[in-house]
Amino acid sequence: MTDLKAKYLDLISGAGDESTLEALRVQALGKKGEISLQMRELGKMTPEERQTAGPALNALKDEINSALIAKKAALGDAALNARLQTEWLDVTLPTRYQRQGTIHPISQVTEEVTAIFADMGFAVAEGPQVESDWYNFDALNIPGHHPARAEMDTFYMSRAEGDDRPPAVLRTHTSPVQIRSMEASGAPTRIICPGRVYRADYDQTHTPMFHQIEGLAIDKDISMANLKWVLEEFVKAYFEVDHVDIRFRASHFPFTEPSAEVDIRCSWEGGTLKVGEGDDWLEILGSGMVHPKVLQAAGVDPTQWQGFAFGMGIDRIAMLKYGIPDLRAFFDSDLRWLRHYGFSALDVPTLRGGLSR
Repeated sequence: MTDLKAKYLDLISGAGDESTLEALRVQALGKKGEISLQMRELGKMTPEERQTAGPALNALKDEINSALIAKKAALGDAALNARLQTEWLDVTLPTRYQRQGTIHPISQVTEEVTAIFADMGFAVAEGPQVESDWYNFDALNIPGHHPARAEMDTFYMSRAEGDDRPPAVLRTHTSPVQIRSMEASGAPTRIICPGRVYRADYDQTHTPMFHQIEGLAIDKDISMANLKWVLEEFVKAYFEVDHVDIRFRASHFPFTEPSAEVDIRCSWEGGTLKVGEGDDWLEILGSGMVHPKVLQAAGVDPTQWQGFAFGMGIDRIAMLKYGIPDLRAFFDSDLRWLRHYGFSALDVPTLRGGLSR
């Protein structure tokens, strides 16, 4: 048994790889291994012989196992050291720049629109997304029976039992910002109001939360002619075309009088929108002259001041310009979609350098 121990310890010590080590394990401890065969001979021995041979064989088996485990660990360490000698990285070398994130189309288009109107002298105004019923509806000349005030269209905030205050709503448009701005600064004024708005609707072109931008210009001699010029300049700059035809269609909004839907001449070729040419017309926004009751509600004298207002969906004009087919994809957080439609953080939109690159 001493010779057997010396034999395997020498063989294990000299093993050069794990396959040789595994062959030695089978040779010694496998079902037909030398030590296993001797363990089977214990049944043929007398009780006195077993008392001596049994513990000795078990000790030999444990010692061989320990030697195999130690040698396997040593071989693994040697292989790792050899690999580390051939695989290395100089961490002082400059890294290769890889763009990880992108600017969302909503953020990009908001910046584009802001740059255009800033060039025409419009400041940016913001307001709360949770509004009072008065700012969201009453101050904008929207009567109590108007469909927009129904719970099927508007998200009303819950109130504690016994609370008699007017209900709060998630704003359905950014028009309340116009009221707050006129209350704070009076007239004259020239602002745009971008931001999130909320309506109870959900399909391919509508989501419960979306983005809107509205414009307001108040002065003593502003007319619909000024409104048309501003919108023409905006459309040409935003769609990056030299010429555009705009059509006003009579409409009705409680907060403007007269009111008009605005269409642009366009064509669709292979599903691609081309603005400024063709025989089709596309509605892009609503507009009109600010209703005297709205001015009065904001603390502006309608006998001295007048102006125009307009509003459009940021998501919608982003879909039109960049060929995005489904509004719901804007909010799915799909990295593949974001990488495809996203913009480089370094491409800041400017009228001089280009809105989109």
